[in-house]
Amino acid sequence: MKIKDKYFYKTFFSLFFVVALQNLIVFSVNLADSIMLGSYSETAMSGVSLANQIQFLLHMFVNGAANGLVVIASQYWGKKQTEPIKKVFAAAFFAGVGMSAVLMCAVLISPEGILGILSDEAHIVNAGAQYIRIMAFSYIIFAVTNILIALMRSIEAVSIGFYTSVLALFVNISLNYLLIFGKFGFPEMGVEGAAIATLISRVAELIAVLIYVFVADKKLKLKINDVLKLEKNYVKDYIKAGLPLIGSGGSWGIAMTVQTAIIGRLGAAAIGANAVAAPIFQVVSVLYTSSGNASSVLIGKTVGENDIPRVKKYAKKLQIMYIIIGLLSSAALLLSRDLIISLYDVSAETAALSVTFINILAVTVIGSAYEAPCLCGIVSGGGDTRFVFKNDIIFMWCIVLPLAFLSAFVFKWPVAATFFILKSDQLTKCLVAIPKVNRFKWIKTLTR
Repeated sequence: MKIKDKYFYKTFFSLFFVVALQNLIVFSVNLADSIMLGSYSETAMSGVSLANQIQFLLHMFVNGAANGLVVIASQYWGKKQTEPIKKVFAAAFFAGVGMSAVLMCAVLISPEGILGILSDEAHIVNAGAQYIRIMAFSYIIFAVTNILIALMRSIEAVSIGFYTSVLALFVNISLNYLLIFGKFGFPEMGVEGAAIATLISRVAELIAVLIYVFVADKKLKLKINDVLKLEKNYVKDYIKAGLPLIGSGGSWGIAMTVQTAIIGRLGAAAIGANAVAAPIFQVVSVLYTSSGNASSVLIGKTVGENDIPRVKKYAKKLQIMYIIIGLLSSAALLLSRDLIISLYDVSAETAALSVTFINILAVTVIGSAYEAPCLCGIVSGGGDTRFVFKNDIIFMWCIVLPLAFLSAFVFKWPVAATFFILKSDQLTKCLVAIPKVNRFKWIKTLTR
């Protein structure tokens, strides 16, 4: 169905491109660590790759808390009510900070123990532990920054996320060069230097966001008192809509950690290949994750305006865009594959396995680019936040992980077969996403 609606295109693409650039830069921080350490030492690179799985787990929990805020706040934004947005934000803020504080404490108490779950290669675990001991202090900073950026995204103020991410990347790469390799009189710190550089970049990012939200923004005019004020009714609203998204994000993050643990027991070459493939895939995946973020705001705001016929038209148009984005993502992976691998100083076995992993991801990303924004963008943004959680539990925990475990440790299938099984749900979930989105039973009002 053709939509002659300039608002749709202007809103979607303005949100999509800015959020995509922001996410691209966020993941580029990890990619910068990986590439620079890859040229320093394969052990250092693999260790930091393990440590970044814990960062990814944090990211998924915080992202769930942020998405819970966005789906409610965007509906209030559609109703042009800003005071309830502040009250929902307070609940999301404490949820994000609380989860990051728990993970920080766990990491500081036993970094080797946590990373030892992901790999039995002692030298890689030790390298990762050096990195994560420092990075743990960035977890709460990361949570606060991302909840604030989500708040701004829900009211269509997305540029701040982009600018702060540019700042973080510039600081991170500059300090990486100085501290990893010991340039211009700085000590050569290797893994620890990369961690310090990333921690400082997170602090710089937070300072910039705080200045924007509390000084420059004129839409919400948020005050410190708004952050600390919890109201029971809005906490209940947030728990009802946001808890399933936190559960979904957390479940996905834990599942990815389990996947890393499985790969981490398939040998050093598999760990190294995953360390090469994972960052480049994260960078490419920003296309479909950003389309989901943009869709959530667009659909949520339109539901808040109570224009249901327009919600349905938007959902149909968005699905076509998702397919195009998936094909572009696949092409980007294949075209950049050899160049990225050439940047790493890895063994021939690791390089060959990296090619296989990236080829597999180039296939599964087409499914990811459709099902993820359909379910996490349209369905969740429309108000049905529980479905995604249930769907992830069934596919990941009941099908994918058990099959991958059997493949790796019982049937002893090739590493590539196990890796494909781990990513196969991105294709099979499309069979669920298609009917779910097009039946339109996900449209629900979450506001008071």
